[in-house]
Amino acid sequence: MLMYPHIDPVALQIGPLAIHWYGLTYLAAFGLFMFLGTRRLRHAPFASLTGPGAWTRKDVEDILFLGVVGVVIGGRLGYCLFYKPGYYATHPLEIFAIWQGGMSFHGGLLGVIASMVWFARSRQRPWLQVADFVAPCVPTGLAAGRVGNFINGELWGRFASPELPWGMVFPQSGSMLPRHPSQVYQFLLEGLLLFVLLWLYARRERRQGQVAAAFLFGYGVFRFIAEFFREPDSFLGLLPLGMSMGQWLCLPMIAAGVALWLWAQRQPMNMGQTGLKR
Repeated sequence: MLMYPHIDPVALQIGPLAIHWYGLTYLAAFGLFMFLGTRRLRHAPFASLTGPGAWTRKDVEDILFLGVVGVVIGGRLGYCLFYKPGYYATHPLEIFAIWQGGMSFHGGLLGVIASMVWFARSRQRPWLQVADFVAPCVPTGLAAGRVGNFINGELWGRFASPELPWGMVFPQSGSMLPRHPSQVYQFLLEGLLLFVLLWLYARRERRQGQVAAAFLFGYGVFRFIAEFFREPDSFLGLLPLGMSMGQWLCLPMIAAGVALWLWAQRQPMNMGQTGLKR
């Protein structure tokens, strides 16, 4: 078994200024989105759109800005509502204490969806077209976030067999028994693997909504699997049917992905691809 390497969460200290690795992983996520977004402009149908519906680098920059706002607001509110509703109902001002930690991916996803709807309405574009554009550019950012989780030594996994070669001891968990490095599992599944599958799927023109549907389904399935190895939140434990909160939140994602893909499959291939609002 392996021992957690005790990585200093501070990457660089200059006087009172401390630059944390976790912050750098966020910057890496934003940079990867810009890099992939500019290349997504070359994919069908975006490369062929002209006139008011044409996609440009400025669109990628605007989506990134709105997406960051959606992630922060949605992620924080989602954590407060999904994981500790009772506590934050009695301590409402602490909702704004983001520096204390507590973000939810599923809440962040809802925030990003809201930001995409805003962007689509402001640019007179179908919002599913915007969602299809964004979806393949997201998993690398999720992968970067899991790297930050590992560096911080947080979100460790459940206990593993002592014979598991990559089982890892996380002393900060309060136990010296080996655990699954679930941050690494999530990095590989909902980060790298999901990115490869989505990017390859999105390179060919699909019916509008199908790329976004593939993201919802793919992330939901991979996260559901990873949750079997991730230690449940201590204040929640396992919920009905022996599932974690993360797994329960993934079920509507999976269902929505299947429903959206089937709905899109019945639509014309060129539905809404003119860039005009439908």
